[in-house]
Amino acid sequence: MLSQFIKSSILVAAGLFVFMACDQSDLGVDSNKTLDESSIQAAELGATESLNSEEDYLTNGFEHGPIVIIDGEEYFLAPGAPDGPNGAIDIPGHYWKQTGPNRLQGRHFNTGPFGKPSWWSSDAPDGALLYIVNAVIDTWSMAKAKKYAQKGFIHYHEFVTVADGSKHPTKVLWLRHIAVRSFTLDGGPHPELSHDVEPGIDWDFIPNGMMPYDPSK
Repeated sequence: MLSQFIKSSILVAAGLFVFMACDQSDLGVDSNKTLDESSIQAAELGATESLNSEEDYLTNGFEHGPIVIIDGEEYFLAPGAPDGPNGAIDIPGHYWKQTGPNRLQGRHFNTGPFGKPSWWSSDAPDGALLYIVNAVIDTWSMAKAKKYAQKGFIHYHEFVTVADGSKHPTKVLWLRHIAVRSFTLDGGPHPELSHDVEPGIDWDFIPNGMMPYDPSK
């Protein structure tokens, strides 16, 4: 199984190389800086070849429940569960590494809140790596949502302050999920959106990107 996983990981990494080399994004944060896809490419090539478990990623600089600094204030990713270190909130099964002021890289495992087994998929192994996740901190607008969607960023999450849990007034985390294996996504917070997943960008992963962001809700 491990050798099959490594082979699948190499194929996904090769696909990422071709995809990113041929597709320089014009999306960016409010400063209009472009997304540096080439640096992501370098970080992800081979990323899944030697790291196969959540414990491996914890020792490689990834965190579950990281504190993200935005506009000088501390934030958690939401909605999620307080199952990170010292009750930190995070999306279940996700581990993160910040790669720039407005960029994070994520790894999405088949693990639920507080370690609940096989929470995202009933047919993938418990705790298995399901996705590489590209993440961009940016504002929401319909124009941006359409541009992000063209690149596979069809899903976003909110930020809540560490201090009192209030949402960031304008910024969200845009996410692109790149599957590293074949499986059925039939769990998670929206089992009604169940679908079959193949290696590559998951264009059907909880597609809320076109829903306007409202920090008051």
